[in-house]
Amino acid sequence: MVMRRTEHPWPLDRCSLERDCEVEFFKSGGPGGQHRNKRITGVRLRHQPTGVVVSATERRSRQRNLDVAFERMARRLEGLQGKRAPRKPTKPSRFAVERRLSSKRRVSVKKARRRPPGPWD
Repeated sequence: MVMRRTEHPWPLDRCSLERDCEVEFFKSGGPGGQHRNKRITGVRLRHQPTGVVVSATERRSRQRNLDVAFERMARRLEGLQGKRAPRKPTKPSRFAVERRLSSKRRVSVKKARRRPPGPWD
């Protein structure tokens, strides 16, 4: 049995991601105390070839947020590279169409009864 290795359009290893991503650090608020609110610990990654953006602000440490952001980027790109199942066009059954139309008729009759009688009645 021969196992074929599928090549991804975008490599997912850390070195390649560091090369292809633009890293931006920012101040992130939220729970975590003064250390988190004062320091620039938030990390935002932008993958240049695809334009995908991920951010990590959960931790109080910039390095841990950077690691989490690279993991998220790898997962997101892996999801983009997956093969999508072809869509099978479907149409509603005759019974479903008939049921929907009869429901619309009932609602129409109910609304018609709400109207006051006009000069045409």
